[in-house]
Amino acid sequence: MNSEVPTRQAVAALGVGLNALAIAGLLAPLMGALADEHRLSASQIGLTASAELSCMALATGAAGIVLAPKRLKFIGMAASLALAGCDLATTAASGWRLPAIRALAGASEGLLLWIAIGMIARTKTPERWAGFFWTGVAILQLVLAFAFAAFVIPMFGANGGYVCLAACALLGLAPAAAAPSIYPPLPGDQAGGAPPLRGWIALLATFVFFSANGAVAIYLERYALEAGLTPAIARTAVWVALAAQVAGSTAATALAGRVRWFPVFAIAAALWLTVWAGFSMRLPAPLFIAANGLSGLVALFVGPFYVPLAIEADPSRRAAMQTGAAQLLAGAAGPLMAFNLVTDRDARPVLALGAALLIGGLSIMTWLHGAAVRNRPCD
Repeated sequence: MNSEVPTRQAVAALGVGLNALAIAGLLAPLMGALADEHRLSASQIGLTASAELSCMALATGAAGIVLAPKRLKFIGMAASLALAGCDLATTAASGWRLPAIRALAGASEGLLLWIAIGMIARTKTPERWAGFFWTGVAILQLVLAFAFAAFVIPMFGANGGYVCLAACALLGLAPAAAAPSIYPPLPGDQAGGAPPLRGWIALLATFVFFSANGAVAIYLERYALEAGLTPAIARTAVWVALAAQVAGSTAATALAGRVRWFPVFAIAAALWLTVWAGFSMRLPAPLFIAANGLSGLVALFVGPFYVPLAIEADPSRRAAMQTGAAQLLAGAAGPLMAFNLVTDRDARPVLALGAALLIGGLSIMTWLHGAAVRNRPCD
């Protein structure tokens, strides 16, 4: 860790970002609940999720390029309050008002994530700190998803979920107040700015690969219903996947610095393709839940390795500062690309889209890694 930032403040900075990504693991049950309450149509599910995630990504990316890392306490507290307000406003909305409100929520979440990513990019072992961050995100998502599935959504519907998220945003005022007010320069005295061409290609690879899971995961409840299962089974599959994500992110943290990023993505692609093939069939409930659990484990295991992918392509770490934005934009683009493929009766075409994106992203990664190996000086 950079000695100019005490560890306590570094942990607080990561804590600020937890609320930014809490929603990412809860979109499927929340969108499903809104659809069950006839507040969203099947096509509006993807649009609403895309609005929030894309605005989060754009806010994170723009802040990384334009904003100086100063007045971080004020920004973190203001964004937390704004997020809580958007969550409460969601409880009174339906139809086309929901994408607009969730877009404003995404902008607030993007600023919170920018604070966390800025800390990660300034560490000596960013993949390990990214692992700590993703583990915290997975634990928070697991607790909330379990509560949503077992109590909140069955009793209070989607509004109960958004009230819980508003409460979490208000609790986020504490780490925002404890975070540093200013960050030191990036390694190599890089003060920010846009990445070089190779860095943009690494971000493109991240975008394409990550968008595959974003397209597939948002329609989890639809796969369950088409397999003859119930919404309760889909919600159970969500929190089981989040429990697996804790295991995946913990394993990634432990292995950070010991395994290379490229084999991780190659294995992840093979496992995801297997899971999605299962979703295209009428799996019984235990296998459906297990398959989604494996998908969750893979999703969080690969999470920290997007950072070393970006650093290998761009040692200035300016691309690394944008990995969160690339992932979020991909998470938004995935459902948006699936917008015209899914119908109220059939969501399986999304699985084919996900497979094509996954293979495309891995192909770009293969080219990038091969170029880096060829350019590496011989010992």
